[in-house]
Amino acid sequence: MRTIEIGRLLRAGTSGFVVGCRVTQLEAPSFGALVRVPLEAGYQIFGLIHDIHIDDDGLVRQLVTAEGIEEAVIADNRVNRNVPIEMSVLAVGYQQGDRISHLLPPRPPLSLDAIYLCADEDVLNFTSAGRFGYFRHILRASDLPIGDLLAAHLNQVQEVQMRLGNEDWALEATQELIVLLRDDYPTLMSVISTLGDAIPETWEGVR
Repeated sequence: MRTIEIGRLLRAGTSGFVVGCRVTQLEAPSFGALVRVPLEAGYQIFGLIHDIHIDDDGLVRQLVTAEGIEEAVIADNRVNRNVPIEMSVLAVGYQQGDRISHLLPPRPPLSLDAIYLCADEDVLNFTSAGRFGYFRHILRASDLPIGDLLAAHLNQVQEVQMRLGNEDWALEATQELIVLLRDDYPTLMSVISTLGDAIPETWEGVR
């Protein structure tokens, strides 16, 4: 899988950042996808897309009340819109040289840094490093749809892991989530329910 640039940084903090992209770049990224921001000297930050937000602008406000809008006008507005599509990303780790850490990055990226969708090799390297340590960043983000985010992420990573010969990754990840959430029964039940809908074959292996 080739490296795909999906946008550039609008604003950032230690725990996450917001990416701006064009409509033509929106086909590649998706909810729960793992992305990376390569910076200087072998340092890069990894994150999970947890929201894709499309704001309106003045022209859109006028067009939505018009009758019989031509397809060419709609297409032109989408391609040439002045307001970028925004993707919110949760920081889940970083890489320095050959070492991948599931800790928060020591410093955030800067405005206009390019953000890339992780290729299969990046996904494999990041999710196989350590023992699912990055899950804690997701679980403590109480303002996010944790269950849906985990389900989307696990589903996407499982496809990569299975292609590369590791068929048990999602099962091991689910078992780790059960351990991490053993003292938070409401969240555990919510996550289990969502995982059961998204990847039922994996949940059958847990029960």
